[in-house]
Amino acid sequence: MRAMILRAPRAPLELSQLPDPEAGPGQLLVRVRACGVCRTDLHVADGELPDPKLPLVLGHEVVGVVVGGTRYRPGTRVGIPWLGWTCGECQYCRSGRENLCDRARFTGYTIDGGYAELAVADERYCFALPEGYGDVEAAPLLCAGLIGHRSLRMAGDARRVGLYGFGAAAHLIAQVARHEGREVYAFTSPGDREAQEFALQLGAVWAGSSLEMPPRELDAAILFAPVGALVPLALRAVRKGGVVVCGGIHMSDIPSFPYRLLWGERVLRSVANLTRRDAEEFLELAGRVRLQTRVQPRPLREANEVLAELRAGRIVGAAALVP
Repeated sequence: MRAMILRAPRAPLELSQLPDPEAGPGQLLVRVRACGVCRTDLHVADGELPDPKLPLVLGHEVVGVVVGGTRYRPGTRVGIPWLGWTCGECQYCRSGRENLCDRARFTGYTIDGGYAELAVADERYCFALPEGYGDVEAAPLLCAGLIGHRSLRMAGDARRVGLYGFGAAAHLIAQVARHEGREVYAFTSPGDREAQEFALQLGAVWAGSSLEMPPRELDAAILFAPVGALVPLALRAVRKGGVVVCGGIHMSDIPSFPYRLLWGERVLRSVANLTRRDAEEFLELAGRVRLQTRVQPRPLREANEVLAELRAGRIVGAAALVP
């Protein structure tokens, strides 16, 4: 099979020919139809997440059809997300918090992922996808959607929600929030008029720079941009008792800030990975509420160019590689 291989952090991916993988017991062999390009892929490729499997096939927003395995019939379309395996035995797994498993393995990081023509995955962590989405359209549901959905749940019943970084996750969760009757306030990089207009098209009541204060106090803010300096700004933007949720797996250091920004029973918390229940709930929701996914399809061989565009903030919505 063809695959884009990361051989060392910060090195360009190499288009390579690899032996076709084989599914073992409890695994599925999947022919990849599309794989979303996620900011976490960038964190792995740039060496910001430590100790990846090397050489490595990146990619954890995998859409494909089953070739072999037992849980799903051949030809079934499935999605493979970030969380790829858990032990099932530790205190976190036994208490329904498998997303915190200390021995967890992750697709496109410690397990080969979907920047390839074929992928192997634990059948427990593969999910049937809702009808009505093409393969490319469905790809961002598998991380941007899942992590965004968990982040929104962590925000509780907040009515006014600020989304910092209006990319793949925010453009999906803005639609979920609007469906639930919430007000969405979108924060983008200064001067990013295209992303701001996109947010307004999706129902945001306000869109502006991440350096601005919104016109009204927020009940909650979700940070998808991996910029630690946004945390104090978000704390300033939320009311007393409000919540700031950090939705990324990696973030630059948070600068010191005065205690008064946290005081007033404001809450600062992170989201780590996802659970199978998260996936089942969100994909069921996506089947009922048709979400508009803005995804640029790109050939597999252009993975390096797509990562560079994502790094430079030139992708509005999301992108997916097509073998």
